[in-house]
Amino acid sequence: MDVKYINPFVDAVKNLFNTMIEVPFRLGKPSLKKSNIPTYEISGIIGLSGSVTGCVVINLSKEIALQLVSALIGDEVTELDDDCTDAIGEIANMIAGNAKTEFPCAGTSISVPSVVVGKHKVSYPSGLPIITIPCITDKGEMIIEMALKESI
Repeated sequence: MDVKYINPFVDAVKNLFNTMIEVPFRLGKPSLKKSNIPTYEISGIIGLSGSVTGCVVINLSKEIALQLVSALIGDEVTELDDDCTDAIGEIANMIAGNAKTEFPCAGTSISVPSVVVGKHKVSYPSGLPIITIPCITDKGEMIIEMALKESI
């Protein structure tokens, strides 16, 4: 997986944290993941098709979801309800939109994210490595997971 496909998503997350939600964070060390089961119970799943295919998953715990949604809307959110889930979808959508502006392949479509809450698996393309990058906040971490490849 080429770093030129990873960086737009990492930059989009940095931009989101630094400007939109203003939650201090730091990026952790990237690693490879062997399972399609997310670490946390909430995922914003962004699909890519065209010149580059695969998916990017924004995976977070309930605590981080509540922290980010509260920061986004400027009011404390204490429950993972439909409004909170919609806001998580909007956060994933902002990441997808920002990444799309920097993405190096014009022939790639980036989907509107879907949000999954609860125990789940992600349908990563088979045979691709899954790269995980933690985003660490004072309340825990959000993880960016990616499995992308150039189409032939």
